[in-house]
Amino acid sequence: MALKIEMLRGFATVARSGNLSDAASALGRTPSAVSMMLKQLENHLGEPLFETDRKNKLTALGEFTLEQAERELEQFDNTVRAIEGFARASHGHVRVAAVPSVAGSIIPQVFSRHINAFNAVDIELRDMDSSSILHELSRNRVDIGIATLGENDLGLHSRLLMSDRFGVICTSDHPLARCTEPVNWEMLENERLIANSLSAGINAEPSRALHGKALLTAQNLTSIMAMVRTGIGITILPEMAVRALQSNDLTFRPLTDPTAKRQIHLLRKADVTLSPAAQLLEGYIINCAQDLMQPGNDAQNLR
Repeated sequence: MALKIEMLRGFATVARSGNLSDAASALGRTPSAVSMMLKQLENHLGEPLFETDRKNKLTALGEFTLEQAERELEQFDNTVRAIEGFARASHGHVRVAAVPSVAGSIIPQVFSRHINAFNAVDIELRDMDSSSILHELSRNRVDIGIATLGENDLGLHSRLLMSDRFGVICTSDHPLARCTEPVNWEMLENERLIANSLSAGINAEPSRALHGKALLTAQNLTSIMAMVRTGIGITILPEMAVRALQSNDLTFRPLTDPTAKRQIHLLRKADVTLSPAAQLLEGYIINCAQDLMQPGNDAQNLR
């Protein structure tokens, strides 16, 4: 007969209670059932565990067995709690990578609403550009990615999270900031453009022509905004990226081109099942993004 964890639990409960009646009540079993379980355990070991039938004094074997049983029961119970906690999404480790504008806007909103749901969950948040996020997802180094899709993103499950309009960023004293007309591509033909990887993704032909003659290119948003602030030129960025930087001394003017939008997707590996905690977080991200994108809750409120 193999020893079972419930045999050890029954013995330890009797040893701590000092009698069968109280132990049976604690175990939710009858005294006769508990007595039979103890007899099976003693028969298996070949020696008695108690000095008398009153079960109030342990033999040397009983003392040793109790010490080992309590250690094993603690480990077993901790393991069960960990497994059940993981299944309930109250434990675990979730790795999230998001483009900086989302990492600095929507993700804080998610945790401000739902942080108590993740008290025992280890959450790792990294902000990086979209191409890096796609790379990390492909290597299974990220569970959830929030980024724009590339051209060859096979093996990823994607869900459109939101659209973010592009606009011109300029100083508050720039003619474009004072202009009452909507900004179109023709108005930018004679402007010095500070190109960036985000604006380079706009597929409109006037945008490609504008970027083709740009002599300045920068990738870091802080550096881009600093150059705009000093009057070196103008740039084109998604509105959420601008709001996340809280550059109130600069002006954002949306482009009239309806195609000048960034599509931000919620991404994960298609062949990987997310942990319960990651699934819970994914749902909260979707709900929060939907709420914040409702009319009256546009990107300007994502500060």
